[in-house]
Amino acid sequence: MTDAMPVRPLPSRRFRSLALVAASALSIGIGASAPARAEGLITPDTKLQTLPNFVGLVKQVKPAVVSITSHIRADVAAREEGGPQQMPQGMPQGMPFPFPFPFQMMPQQQKRTVEARGSGFIISSDGYVVTNNHVVNGATKVSVTLDDGTTLPAKIIGRDPKTDVALLKIKPNGKLPFIELGDSDNVQPGEWVVAVGNPFGLGGTVTAGIVSARGRDLNAGPYDDFIQIDAPINHGNSGGPLFSQDGKVIGVNAAILSPSGGSIGIGFAIPSNTVKSVVDQLRKTGHVTRGYLGVMMQRISPTLAQALGLKSSEPGAPPEGALVAQVTPGGPADKAGIKSGDVITALNGVKIKSVHDLVVHTVSMTPGTTATLSLLRDGKPRTITAKIGNMPKDGMDSGSATGDDGSQSGNGRIGISLAPLSRDMRQQLGVDESVKGAVVNQVVQGSPADQAGIRPGDIIQAVGNTAVENPRAVMTAVRNVLKTKQPVLLRIQRDGQQLFIAIAPAGSDSDDDGNDDSN
Repeated sequence: MTDAMPVRPLPSRRFRSLALVAASALSIGIGASAPARAEGLITPDTKLQTLPNFVGLVKQVKPAVVSITSHIRADVAAREEGGPQQMPQGMPQGMPFPFPFPFQMMPQQQKRTVEARGSGFIISSDGYVVTNNHVVNGATKVSVTLDDGTTLPAKIIGRDPKTDVALLKIKPNGKLPFIELGDSDNVQPGEWVVAVGNPFGLGGTVTAGIVSARGRDLNAGPYDDFIQIDAPINHGNSGGPLFSQDGKVIGVNAAILSPSGGSIGIGFAIPSNTVKSVVDQLRKTGHVTRGYLGVMMQRISPTLAQALGLKSSEPGAPPEGALVAQVTPGGPADKAGIKSGDVITALNGVKIKSVHDLVVHTVSMTPGTTATLSLLRDGKPRTITAKIGNMPKDGMDSGSATGDDGSQSGNGRIGISLAPLSRDMRQQLGVDESVKGAVVNQVVQGSPADQAGIRPGDIIQAVGNTAVENPRAVMTAVRNVLKTKQPVLLRIQRDGQQLFIAIAPAGSDSDDDGNDDSN
């Protein structure tokens, strides 16, 4: 096509060498008095010859990359297309890729489905294809177009919305070329990667970049663990493979961060190890089971870490570990002896830096397998073995963060008024006689307790390691802690769940104002 924009490939090695020589000559010829080479001319070694060439890699893997066309129910398509556009203009958003073309929404009585396109890749010679769940969600009909232009109908074997992975099956006339899922745990920031897909309907498009970061949590789902890349990926790249330089798939392109919906160099891929686990289960059973520990976890703020007596691995480093706020009675953690207040620091030898780490590692484990947990209890290290359970259908997993992390501080007394757990109070709060403690009756606005997240109706059950059963016991325990100039660690019950809140007033002590129920 004569009207096409000219394509300018990267300069050849010979061209680059000439360019360097010309640049050197220009530097020497700036002035008649330029110093001679022997007198210290700087000639930087740019190592341009180390830039990777992906031609061989692309030729080998491209036949296994496919384009996917889905006929989506109009109501689902409207949600997929319209959702991200409702966000404030100019605000970067982590979102699933919209499909490559705006949906031509016809009146419902005339057209009940719309056509959308995405990407995928073949993982077996008999025709199993991996893509994103949102590419085929709500589809009444799915077809796969191979690299040679052959189009085949596809069956949805299974979908997993929580990881945005789907598995399709096509029936080829013969054996198909396929590619292998690699080990995403070995991927490092700075590593070169190649994305192949169907952006804007332009099938077989290749882009390259580097891994920007690992373990990104976009708050888009409970098991976010994305690889961030700067390789340009756009609408329609959804479900396409992300290759390492050895030709292995180390991710599935799934989301972008963009104010306009187009690529700005911030893309996200689902790690291949997550995909591998999900696909294996979808292939065998059509659904996914996840590991379950049976604990509610809480983030550890610096104040909470100080109250728990935790030390950072390095000065100034954020606290590491996941605080057990509540243990599900009869669950795997309960049977193993894990208790509220334990800080989990490692799972099967893998360091747990946050609640997110524990969630991601736990759900990836097969129910019935044994897990070895390293934890701190009262500041002392322990090792506990637990048998991983099967996550209940209600989705209550093993690592949801609960409530506030209690990171704020204030001045003076902590600023709460307490009341005993009387019969009337128990009825109001919906708790029985087995619940012990003191009820927060009032929180002083702007006080340390208010800033830390204490609310009226919270039931204080322990101060540090000291169990308390009435307001006076709470008051005594709090004042003892304040005398040590340490944050006050409260274990409370809120809406049937337990959590820890640390309060760090600026004043190191508390004066007695004659009100036994106020601190």
